[in-house]
Amino acid sequence: MSRTSRPRRLSASLTAATLALTSLSAATAYAAPLDDPTPGPLMNYVLNTKASPGHVRKVEDAVKHAGGTVLSSYRQIGVVVAQSTNANFKVDVRAGRNGREVQSVGATRTAAVSEGAQTGLNSVDETAATPVLDPRESEQWDMVQIKADQAHNVTDGSRRVLVGINDSGVDDTHPDLAPNFDARDSVSCVNNGVPDQTPGIWRPTTSSHGTHVAGTVAAARNGIGIVGVAPGVRIASVKVVNDDGFIYPEYSICGIVWAAEHHMDVTNHSYFIDPFQFWCKDNGDQGAVQEAVRRAYAWAADRGTLSVAAAGNSNYDLAHKTTDTTSPNDSTPVSRTIDNNCLDMPTELPGVITVASTTQARAKSSFSNFGLNKIDVAAPGSSILSTLPGGGYGLMSGTSMASPHVTGIAALLKSTHPWWSPRDLERALQREADDTACPTTPDARCTGTTANNAFYGEGIADALDAVHR
Repeated sequence: MSRTSRPRRLSASLTAATLALTSLSAATAYAAPLDDPTPGPLMNYVLNTKASPGHVRKVEDAVKHAGGTVLSSYRQIGVVVAQSTNANFKVDVRAGRNGREVQSVGATRTAAVSEGAQTGLNSVDETAATPVLDPRESEQWDMVQIKADQAHNVTDGSRRVLVGINDSGVDDTHPDLAPNFDARDSVSCVNNGVPDQTPGIWRPTTSSHGTHVAGTVAAARNGIGIVGVAPGVRIASVKVVNDDGFIYPEYSICGIVWAAEHHMDVTNHSYFIDPFQFWCKDNGDQGAVQEAVRRAYAWAADRGTLSVAAAGNSNYDLAHKTTDTTSPNDSTPVSRTIDNNCLDMPTELPGVITVASTTQARAKSSFSNFGLNKIDVAAPGSSILSTLPGGGYGLMSGTSMASPHVTGIAALLKSTHPWWSPRDLERALQREADDTACPTTPDARCTGTTANNAFYGEGIADALDAVHR
């Protein structure tokens, strides 16, 4: 993940003022936009409605009536992202004639927007490899563990396959990444979740994280540095991490919708969505955000994009949630009681591949989250050598480093089975993983069987078996 462990309930009841507003006649309530909304901090919101152009247009009108600005509209999933300084925006947006179209509305963060105000609406061949060792390939123990070195005797992947690196930006000038980089489909989503394709905007500014992830997925076989899991596929940078290291919901939604619209076969998400480590379904703001993000990822899967995500670095049992003491991380964290309706997103969303981390000794990394029937597969994540901005190389650790190994294997699978759907890829990743038993020294946290347990899920990902299918 982009940060290591960053591990109010808000009342959803209607106030008397809300009831009074909703009792007004439609003609009176919708006569004109609010003349004098109560001033407050600049905030971003997601609004959920029915997935149709007509319903989304009505919600856009409701936003404007409540003194807000529409940032992005995703008519295909019924989600609108808006911005407002109206302190009563969540009440006012549901008070007018079109307010009834708003199924739920929630703030995407607890601190004021730092990007500033935004204006305007954003409408939203397999070839046999010749494995010649690159200079530092012998240092890549991780590729040996997942048998990528053997898989490369079969294929390095297809140029038809495009992988989205949804992260902090990718240095496309790096000599190990430039040969596989697709600038045409790269984007930045960190300005209030509005896509920006200004040349180079997708590059990192304060973080090496995304460049490191990209190298693990697809560093080229070119006689330089290292080799990625799928060195023959293409990669695009989808920048969703801002300069302060935050990934707000509107960034992630923008990124996954962009990836699907641009026909990315696989996307890697080595992060959790801020400012909550766990977004709780029964909380007003958090519930609305959880629904909006779920819709976006489900729509992307329907369009043919598989999402792979890091399990997290808090050594937390995702199957038995009890407390969260690290959220919200953009203002003042509070200690709160949580349960399994509170999701670490995007890794716990349906259809997203959740990846835990292993050491060179094939043990669970000490930091890795775990959980029976929560982890899909495991992959190397401790002390991984990969690319760094400026043409460099370095070691990083985290489930952030584990996830791109599985993303690379998924890209190899898509290369050899181009007709497969995300669900087909998901089943193959689970089926071909090497069963890995719980530690011989008893660890009560590792529940389940050798075939499927809390530490390794279906096992350690296997690239060789994947390409031999």
